[in-house]
Amino acid sequence: MTETVSVRPFIRLFGRYLREQGLPVTHQREAIAEVVFASEEHLSVDEIEQRLRDRGDRIGKATIYRTLDLLVRSRLVEEHDFGEGFKRYEHRLSRQPVHEHLICLECGKVIEFQAGEIAAVEARVQVVHGFLPARHRLEVYGLCRECRAAGAELPYQGLTCPIDTV
Repeated sequence: MTETVSVRPFIRLFGRYLREQGLPVTHQREAIAEVVFASEEHLSVDEIEQRLRDRGDRIGKATIYRTLDLLVRSRLVEEHDFGEGFKRYEHRLSRQPVHEHLICLECGKVIEFQAGEIAAVEARVQVVHGFLPARHRLEVYGLCRECRAAGAELPYQGLTCPIDTV
């Protein structure tokens, strides 16, 4: 993977955070941060590990998890749980810092979109309830266009009864 010019400032910010915390700036930490900052995707630990391998870095999962925890605590990276049984990570320094997520239940693809209506809802909440919103999260689960075209369907949920009648 070739590093883009725009990644270096983010690596420097992370290095500054590490030094402020009294932690060493290591090659492994920088390599993990580079993979996350160079991606516009929502990466899992396995995907990060594979990208590191692809570029010749052999870094164990424990180091990846610890570094991701530091990146999240630095507020440079956001952790997401889309109900897949593992977490995904995205850097917060993208061109679209405020965005929402569409999550395909069939293939797991995550699509980002912006919804200006949410800002209007936040403004209305502030006026009506005197509540000052700090952040929000909108995740919409369903089927992406490709999975629908391939014939995937949402299972009928129906009503369920908590009492077993057998």
